[in-house]
Amino acid sequence: MRIGLVRGDITEERVDAVVNAANSTLLGGGGVDGAIHRRGGPEILAECRALRASRYGGGLPTGQAVATTAGRLPARWVIHTVGPVYSPTEDRSALLASCYAESLRVADELGARSVAFPAISTGVYGWPMDDGARVAVMTLRESSTTVGDIRFVLFGAEAYSTFASVLAELSLE
Repeated sequence: MRIGLVRGDITEERVDAVVNAANSTLLGGGGVDGAIHRRGGPEILAECRALRASRYGGGLPTGQAVATTAGRLPARWVIHTVGPVYSPTEDRSALLASCYAESLRVADELGARSVAFPAISTGVYGWPMDDGARVAVMTLRESSTTVGDIRFVLFGAEAYSTFASVLAELSLE
């Protein structure tokens, strides 16, 4: 498995699956979630509504993952996962790690060979970028998967440099 970094827009990635940092409603929102729904079109929302009607009426639980079509995105699938809101008084890192592990599990079930991840929970959910990067990289490195190409697609320079530093640090261990 190769883990790489891209500075850019996850909705433009030509991969088998993009991971969406979704909210539990699966109905779109801000940040990565909103961008994926806007660019992917109504097909994604229609499948998300069907999932809510059949299995996730109360919403997708934090740390879990589910796949839909990618609609108009250049990817084949969108893997939606709900990250935890950061708490300075409660360790929720296992839930964040579960987002990455469960997304890879779903990717394996789909037969995906390439997956693009955002920095889950590091936006409006307030997770510190350096710790979020560490949890993400360590979880993916420790995962057993058939996905050969994993990339983090990071929108800003700060996120990119933080992930690059963590990836380099953990590669030396």
